[in-house]
Amino acid sequence: MHTETEARPTGEAGAAGAARRKLLSVAEHTIEIVSDAGEGAQKCGQIFGAVSAKMGNGVWTVEIIPAEIQPPPRVPDGASGYRIRIGSQPVTNWGDATTLAVAFNEQVLLARHRLDALAPDAVLLVEDKWATDEDPDIRAAWESAMAELSGREYRIVPVPMEQQCLTLVDNPRKGKNMFALGMLAYIYDRDMDRVREQIAYAFRKKSEEIYRSNVALLELGYAWAGEHLDFRIEVAPAPSSGALVVMNGNEALGLGAIASGMELCAMYPITPATSVSHYLSEVFERFGGIVHQAEDEIAAVGVAIGASYAGKVAFTITSGPGLALKTEFLGLAVMTEMPLVVVNVQRGGPSTGLPTKVEQSDLLAALFGQTGDAPHVIIAPATIEECFHVMVTARRIAEAFRAVVIVLSDANLATGVTPFARPKPDVRWQAEPLDLSPVPDGQKAYQWDPRTGLSPRVIPGRPGGMYTVTGLSHDEGSKVAYSSGVHQHSSAMRSRKLAVLQSLLSPPPVYGESKGDLLIVGWGSTKGAIEEAVDRARADGLQVSSTHLRFLSPLEPGLKKIFKRFRKVMTVEINYSDEPGEPFITDENRRRGQLSLLLRSSTLVDVDCWTRVPGEPLRPGSIVEAIRSQLHYLHHSPRGGNQS
Repeated sequence: MHTETEARPTGEAGAAGAARRKLLSVAEHTIEIVSDAGEGAQKCGQIFGAVSAKMGNGVWTVEIIPAEIQPPPRVPDGASGYRIRIGSQPVTNWGDATTLAVAFNEQVLLARHRLDALAPDAVLLVEDKWATDEDPDIRAAWESAMAELSGREYRIVPVPMEQQCLTLVDNPRKGKNMFALGMLAYIYDRDMDRVREQIAYAFRKKSEEIYRSNVALLELGYAWAGEHLDFRIEVAPAPSSGALVVMNGNEALGLGAIASGMELCAMYPITPATSVSHYLSEVFERFGGIVHQAEDEIAAVGVAIGASYAGKVAFTITSGPGLALKTEFLGLAVMTEMPLVVVNVQRGGPSTGLPTKVEQSDLLAALFGQTGDAPHVIIAPATIEECFHVMVTARRIAEAFRAVVIVLSDANLATGVTPFARPKPDVRWQAEPLDLSPVPDGQKAYQWDPRTGLSPRVIPGRPGGMYTVTGLSHDEGSKVAYSSGVHQHSSAMRSRKLAVLQSLLSPPPVYGESKGDLLIVGWGSTKGAIEEAVDRARADGLQVSSTHLRFLSPLEPGLKKIFKRFRKVMTVEINYSDEPGEPFITDENRRRGQLSLLLRSSTLVDVDCWTRVPGEPLRPGSIVEAIRSQLHYLHHSPRGGNQS
């Protein structure tokens, strides 16, 4: 729903916008800036999103990144950009369709059209130089694209971006993004002082000249929009009762590591995890931390384990291919019961896969990727705010339980930006001072409590604490032992710790009614899209609820009891599963979603799944359609219902 009124343009466009214009007041709007790689569309979107968040709007952003590092220009597959959803209330996901797009050429716009990323009535501001380009092939491509786009009710507004930018700079390719930012600042009535401050944050460290040039281009775009556009869009800010911070998930992981008392980040660069170390390399030393860039992923985890052995609080960060390389060392950390936090920012696979795209395909690899029996903890943050707090939780668990803790984030959280309540640091988040007192006589290196499997940690250098660290099977004294009794007992102790941890967890809350026809189960970054879909479905009278898991090993307790209150349970995930009814696919050979497999084996409930691997976050509208399909089948199937 929206209302239209007429308003005179205000702000820095001044008298140039004397004509009366329509003001569209909406609860939310979704904006995209798309270009060829290297034209700065992402920087434009980042600044617009940050300013919108600081002005009080709910914000969720998503990067649009091509698979190639430098794809050829003017090809649909090379589209690069940024998507920003802003609202008058908190925004938890990227939504369904873009309502306004700024495109630096018609080919990248065509890419978004073919992906159904644009609303049927979207406003499209597109660089018009290509329509009259001296190259006849480019002119023909423009005409062909316009013909294809004419099949929708888009409103296409040609904009002379390059022509305008040439009045200020010699290379408009380096200026269009700020011109586009100026147009968006006018359309959405952004606070220009805040925009200039954000530009200063992004560019002033390069040079004062670059900063001033970008501000001039910003103001040029603002003035042009004031003179030539006949509409403005109002998205009122969300009320806030407290201080907020604005950051992406990778920054939140880094800040959480600092707040938790982590002292060493050992890593090797890999998309989309690298920017955590970029952030930490700028600030970690101020808090006594060290970023160590190792020669490869294997060395990185080895350094982290060595630092942990010496008493430091260490973590390593990677993505799927790096996690595969770390597996042998992770088994060593489990066997030696060395506290270790591993952050895995998931991307598409297998192999190099989709290095710039989101996926949730590493759950089973994280859970079962080590040789032998190697119990460890897996936690998946669901929001950017949780990316901060999960690092505190992971460190505390790793040290209290002498365990490996894997944090499963993903590319959607990594690059998305949203505001959240400013964390209030708590000294209890930090590690306790090292115990360097003499080890009591008779205490063994692995003096397992027979009830809990826990044992006191001995830091090197403690008087009387010498012992051999070995990856071989060992007894309580860390003596290599191959007898069946010792190996059975030590395996039980390492596993017992996970049961103890689960006993400290609470059952996950149910979003919606506690019983009904369908329960959606999710994990990771899908939370916002799932809950928005549930809200829409419930508004239409459908009996659907959801629950979201953060702990995946051990699983949160009480799941079977929750599941039995619903006729059907279905996971929603960004990983692959076979579609029922496809050639050769039967109920026996069907590959299911990864969380679905885990829940089926853990609860013995027939948990179904709806999964997709589109290389982008799931859209609430698609989940609503999946809910409708499942409920239609449930209500028309003679055997519909939950079987245990």
